[in-house]
Amino acid sequence: MKYETVIGLEVHAQLLTKSKMFCACSTKFGEPPNTLTCPICLGMPGVLPVINRRAVEFALKTALALHCPINPSCRFSRKHYFYPDMPKNFQISQYDQPLAQHGFITIRMNGESKQVGIRRVHLEEDVGKLVHAGTMAEAQHSYVDFNRSGVPLLEIVSEPEIHSPAEAAEYLRQLRAVLMYLEVCDGNMEEGSFRCDANISIRRAHSPELGVKTEVKNMNSFKAVQKALEYEVKRQIKILEEGGRIVQETRLWDADQEITLSMRTKEEAHDYRYFPEPDLLPLEVSPVWIEEIRSSLPELPEERRRRFVLHYGLPEYDAGVLTATKALANYFEECVSLHPQAKVVSNWVMVELLGQLNKDNREIEASPISPQALAELLSLMDQGVISGKIAKAVFEEMYQTGEAAGAIVKEKGLTQISDEEELLRIVEEVIAQNPGPVADYRAGKEKSFTYLVGQVMKATKGKANPQLANRLLRERLGEPGKQTAD
Repeated sequence: MKYETVIGLEVHAQLLTKSKMFCACSTKFGEPPNTLTCPICLGMPGVLPVINRRAVEFALKTALALHCPINPSCRFSRKHYFYPDMPKNFQISQYDQPLAQHGFITIRMNGESKQVGIRRVHLEEDVGKLVHAGTMAEAQHSYVDFNRSGVPLLEIVSEPEIHSPAEAAEYLRQLRAVLMYLEVCDGNMEEGSFRCDANISIRRAHSPELGVKTEVKNMNSFKAVQKALEYEVKRQIKILEEGGRIVQETRLWDADQEITLSMRTKEEAHDYRYFPEPDLLPLEVSPVWIEEIRSSLPELPEERRRRFVLHYGLPEYDAGVLTATKALANYFEECVSLHPQAKVVSNWVMVELLGQLNKDNREIEASPISPQALAELLSLMDQGVISGKIAKAVFEEMYQTGEAAGAIVKEKGLTQISDEEELLRIVEEVIAQNPGPVADYRAGKEKSFTYLVGQVMKATKGKANPQLANRLLRERLGEPGKQTAD
């Protein structure tokens, strides 16, 4: 490899507080434009901000979950820039004295664990939202909605220790999972409550010096982040290979064209003219409060993944998928408590249920099949009432209608044939009707047995108990290669 990719990520997570960072306005999403504002979040002269205690609590929770030491004192600063969505033309943020620093998060790639450093975790207020109407070819109009202005934001900045777009996407998945397990952020990328800016540079392999970085914005999914960074890697390598020079700039990801486009030259810290926020005293967090929060932390994704492997005997891959969100992990555990066969439950949740949900773009919370309903279906299969093939058909019916497995089986007459006499009669009919495959099997062609099993299943419309059908066929046919009288 001639080049090495170096990526650092800046994540902005909207905190799930009921009120804004420095005022009592609601943080509710989707309200009519400019209806959730007041003189404080609009930056009117003479107003005074007041720090939201719950926002600080959520920030401390996150910092502790990310293994960050909490700084004994932090302070807010004014970050100045001029843009239509900034009512005050400055943002109250934290700069030289953040809330917490020097943590890490564990990611897993190709079965191996890696720690990515967390440089800083700090609080700030969100800005408003610009809505653009019309195309670039037309006279475009822009509208400003200040409802989001002042909503508490948690900024989490990684160290530049990510070395591929795939690693970047996995880092974001794990970080989002942590925030959602803590219940401090809903993680909705489409609504903008979990946003990511990526800093990426390319350097010669084994070079101690970092290359010139570009910042990439406007990515609203893990897939978009990975694609945007893959494009940037190729773009920057091409420039270097042709003898060009990388320019430090901010670029936007265009999902339609799948390219990045230059937006503006990248600002440095001095461009923002940071200075301490004069209306807010330094924030000092009590060690007692920190320990109270630490003791209240829930089981986090990495801990839960390890427990699923040790306690349920699941493969690493299964445990990783099932602990991706707190809701999914809860669903799995509730189902296992009712049908204590962890691997069977895991297979059905990952393959059948998640397959359907992903196809419909649904989250586990919107599943039409509850853990209790899935456990009932698996119990019917385990008891031999229905076969695995019928269980999949019943599952599809359950997913579409919301009906219980037992009701569907009864209504459609799908009960498995487990009566030995009835099934033996069908087996003998299949043997009599298929002399060629029978002869082939007795001549040593094992594949013919599979064909005969299929004929039994066909004759019973898939209702035959597979294990019983196999046994009865073996008994009637004998071992392959041996003649047995009918």
